[in-house]
Amino acid sequence: MAIKKNNKTASNKDINYYKKKYWRFFTFGLLGVLAFFLFASWGLFGSMPSFEDLENPDSNLATEIISSDGVVIGKYFKTNRSQLKYSDLPKSLVEALVATEDARFYEHSGIDGRGTLRAVFSLGTNGGASTLSQQLAKQLFHGEGSKFLPFRIVQKIKEWIIAIRLERQYTKNEILAMYCNVYDFGNYSVGVSSAAQTYFSKVPKDLTMDESAILVGMFKNSGLYNPVRNPEGVKNRRNVVLAQMAKAKMISESEKLRLQALPIALKFKLESHREGMATYFREYLRDYMKKWVTENKKPDGSDYDIYKDGLKIYTTIDSRMQSYAEEAVSAHMKNLQQQFFIDMKNNKNAPFVNITQAETDRIMTQAMKNSVRWAQMKEMDKSEDDIIASFKVKTKMRVFTWKGERDTVMTPLDSIRYYKHFLQSGLMAMEPQTGAIKAWVGGINYKYFQYDHVGQGARQVGSTFKPFVYATAIEQLNMSPCDSILDGPFMIHKGRHHVTEDWEPRNSNHTYRGMVTLKQALAGSINTVSAKLIDRTGPEAVVELTKKLGVKTEIPVQPSIALGAVDITVEDMVAAYSTFANQGVYVKPQFLSRIENKSGEVIYEPIPESHDVLNKDIAFAVIKLLQGVTESGSGSRLRTQGGGSGDNRWTGYPYMFTNPIAGKTGTTQNQSDGWFMGMVPNLVTGVWVGCEDRSARFKSLTYGQGATAALPVWGYFMKLCYADKDLQISKAEFERPANLSIKVDCYQRPAVVKDTTQTEQNTDEFEL
Repeated sequence: MAIKKNNKTASNKDINYYKKKYWRFFTFGLLGVLAFFLFASWGLFGSMPSFEDLENPDSNLATEIISSDGVVIGKYFKTNRSQLKYSDLPKSLVEALVATEDARFYEHSGIDGRGTLRAVFSLGTNGGASTLSQQLAKQLFHGEGSKFLPFRIVQKIKEWIIAIRLERQYTKNEILAMYCNVYDFGNYSVGVSSAAQTYFSKVPKDLTMDESAILVGMFKNSGLYNPVRNPEGVKNRRNVVLAQMAKAKMISESEKLRLQALPIALKFKLESHREGMATYFREYLRDYMKKWVTENKKPDGSDYDIYKDGLKIYTTIDSRMQSYAEEAVSAHMKNLQQQFFIDMKNNKNAPFVNITQAETDRIMTQAMKNSVRWAQMKEMDKSEDDIIASFKVKTKMRVFTWKGERDTVMTPLDSIRYYKHFLQSGLMAMEPQTGAIKAWVGGINYKYFQYDHVGQGARQVGSTFKPFVYATAIEQLNMSPCDSILDGPFMIHKGRHHVTEDWEPRNSNHTYRGMVTLKQALAGSINTVSAKLIDRTGPEAVVELTKKLGVKTEIPVQPSIALGAVDITVEDMVAAYSTFANQGVYVKPQFLSRIENKSGEVIYEPIPESHDVLNKDIAFAVIKLLQGVTESGSGSRLRTQGGGSGDNRWTGYPYMFTNPIAGKTGTTQNQSDGWFMGMVPNLVTGVWVGCEDRSARFKSLTYGQGATAALPVWGYFMKLCYADKDLQISKAEFERPANLSIKVDCYQRPAVVKDTTQTEQNTDEFEL
């Protein structure tokens, strides 16, 4: 019996010993885990995000350029990421994301206990356990991390801690939105907003169910499930997402089958600063913002970074009008370019006309020195002779054509001459009352031609300068559009108005019309009348008025400026003409409405600039003069349908406008520059057309004049604008000042003669 008792006692001792050992091990293990979590949260295993970091995670957001009608027309970014609110996400995408990535997202507090235990016991073979909150933590604060198991465990614990903190800091909807904003979908697209634009050319709200499923499928691995490179794999992954949605009762079984049968339909377009809408304007704005950030600091005194601070730049550009302007320029320049190539066919020095070999060599050499090739070879310490020799070696290249890019083989020197053939254009449209720029087209293709012919390029304006002379005459000499003046031979002798030798202007048709009104003279663009007017006012008065109209270029104080021997930008010309439409008040062109930071706080609002230039009566008198141009002058083809010489190049003709239009064509010497300035009461648009080099030009007025080269762009653009009723482009009369003191109605229709012996219904036939 004693032996049995001793054995029982020993057995109890063993059990107690192991119990104590177990609980000691368990306690120390638990304390160790808790300490591990505590040390990790203190940052002993690597830095952890602070409260401020959680409040404002560095999300590296792209700056968005937003049109006046709320469309994102471009971005500045190093990483193309745009921030969305939860309300901006489509319901289908949210449901697909939760069903696929974290089915219990709305139940846990950052860590899914059931999923974690399942993953531990199955050693990860039955799915992972990362919640959306953990995945967001990983995306925001440490990325993929290490593949080494001990470090991986530390990383996972840090994810848990950050996920719990995120759950305390943000609502579930905010976490979903943040996750959708930080994921990299490839092709320079970070976040759902950028991905929707890149792969489907849509804003997220407009995504369909299957498109949402495609993007959610990419969350697993955007490199593998890239719809451009792997459409079959993407389709399979999309169908898995749809199956998960059906499993979660978010869609019906029949809906799942219908969506799974759909093909992968993309509208893929990489977002690039060289492509897309308003490219020239966006580059002009970028240069402006470079200066803006030096003058406007953050509250803490640091500089804004337009490439990562997520600014929202609200512009005055209207995306619809911008689209119409780009379409008009593209349609007409493509048409006119065909004629230019025809004209140059037998020109051995094409596209240059009537210049010497020495002048040609100078142009070509300068073009070589301005090229990227020259700069790159110069950095390689190549000699000038070696660089020039390289321009004569044939090489493969891709070139611009109006039928799309084309691969070819030619020498770089030949490519320079090829590109010199292309006609360029600049267009700007502005509201005269506000100065708001609504459309800006600086050239025909920004990828190949970066020079901006709206804000950068000042070109000779030709007869579009004449209204400034007429306005000066009306103001200084108290003349009216109905006053008569003799169109005949005229000379300003040497010594008068700083003329260094006798100056005798001649009309373009080499004929004289005798007595004409000012309205007839401007409609016919009569040179002798403009010369006589500037002789009476003096060129100083004209230059002074032009400066008041906002023209920034230096204007020579010479009578010859009356015929347009002056270089002015399209931007300045539009602003100057807008002064006439705005009753004599100059308003500086405005392209910004406001700038907001990523939190939506307004950090900048420009102050409009304006000043009085002319009284209302004089401004209206100039408008009436300019209306004569479209009624009986060089702009009358805007109203006709009879055609004429070269009408196959009047793109969009017949235009058949019946509303009041004030305008002026301009053609410079040798047809190097063609202009048209067109105005209706609430929109002023200027168009310039010409080659990069002034010696590259049409040989005749038929195609080189402003009425053929530039006016069709305006006509095409305005037809599109008028067809869009939402734009509310005016067809009304220009506002007539009360108690107008200047005679502007030069022709009074005779009174109707009534024969009282006839019935009232027949009186119309007696009108005279």
